[in-house]
Amino acid sequence: MEETITVKRLAYEGAGVGTRNDGKTVFVSGGCPGDTVTVHVDEEHPTFVKSHVASILEASPHRVSPPCPFYHTCGGCPWQILSYDEQLVWKRRAVVDAFTRIGTIPDAENLVKQCLPSKKQWGYRNKVEWAIKTENDRLSLGFHRAESNEITTVSRCLLLPKGHEDVPRALNGALRFVGKPEHGLTSLSYRVSSRTQSQEIALWGTPGSLPRKAYADILGSAVKTTSLTRVLTKKRKNRQVISQVEVLAGKGYWSERLANFNFKLSSPSFFQVNTEGAEALIKLVVDALSLDGNELLCDLYCGAGTFTLPLANHSSQLVAVEEMGSAVRDLRRNLEENMLDADVRSGDVAYALKEIKHADALVIDPPRSGISREALADIMTLRADRIVMVSCNPATGARDISRLIESGYTVLQTTPVDLFPQTYHVESVTLLQRNFDS
Repeated sequence: MEETITVKRLAYEGAGVGTRNDGKTVFVSGGCPGDTVTVHVDEEHPTFVKSHVASILEASPHRVSPPCPFYHTCGGCPWQILSYDEQLVWKRRAVVDAFTRIGTIPDAENLVKQCLPSKKQWGYRNKVEWAIKTENDRLSLGFHRAESNEITTVSRCLLLPKGHEDVPRALNGALRFVGKPEHGLTSLSYRVSSRTQSQEIALWGTPGSLPRKAYADILGSAVKTTSLTRVLTKKRKNRQVISQVEVLAGKGYWSERLANFNFKLSSPSFFQVNTEGAEALIKLVVDALSLDGNELLCDLYCGAGTFTLPLANHSSQLVAVEEMGSAVRDLRRNLEENMLDADVRSGDVAYALKEIKHADALVIDPPRSGISREALADIMTLRADRIVMVSCNPATGARDISRLIESGYTVLQTTPVDLFPQTYHVESVTLLQRNFDS
């Protein structure tokens, strides 16, 4: 069944939104604000409808032709049909809406600044990960289709830096030559730095027999890597955990230059995928703290040191807290090699903060799920004068900021930052100040 819909806005996860004659909200996959389209209804629910564009009757002035030839089959860049200026408008709107609806934060419209653009709209990613599927007893790489578990093969990816767009074709050919289902591989990640020329391939999967030399030779001939690793995972308490990292060839780490610091990253360790965008985040965080060098500062959920290293350059008393073992090891190495110092504490934030009685300022960069209530309770005991919150999820970010407000903090400002052009994802940096009578 097809119906005519005018798309009025965008939902956070990317779909256009309109209203049907019966009052139901219609989510339109592939719709842009300002479009008038016929849609094919995919799912009918009591209060809303899911659909996709069947034909465009009148195109939005913000609609552009997608440059990627795999737009209709790959779910990775759903907003490439939207002009970049308009992408920034809706990313800011996502943060404002989350503050208003989820956080019930007053005056969100004025607190949230304009979204900082990415320096690059394409070719900005230093890491891409592909799922591995089996076809005719051979392995191949691909991305998931939008809202689907189906894996589609692509030969190019325009998110990779210039000169590396065809890496998917090279890696897919190599994997089809050497790969077998019994090797237990589930995904492959590729990291590349335009600054250090470092390139790493990481094979992810479960323990099992793997012809290591064959993989090293074949993949290494397809892409001139500086590191090739195998990351083994196993299931524990209904989640996948890393059990071992094997170095198949090369250095065993990927290197990047960020904000004038040298970073070495092991395969499992998280690192921002947009290097220039990460530098924008760092500047916002450091500027917001206004450090004089004498503060006791805590960097929570610090990873391998994206903020820790720049902060250590501004503070003589820095506590860095991270739970993931590989990131802790990388962080200690990165601090040492950059001749910086910090008190690195390994473990959950709620556990690691037990011995700290007070901090002058906090940097908090939690995972997408946000801050646990237990961790938040311990954070509150520190009574920090200033908190800078970095969030990659408007919903959980707004929830956690609302809890901080309830605990005696005031939001001074929030700046959205676009680290992921062509997608609906957005980072934000929020500065909070403690109410000194609380």
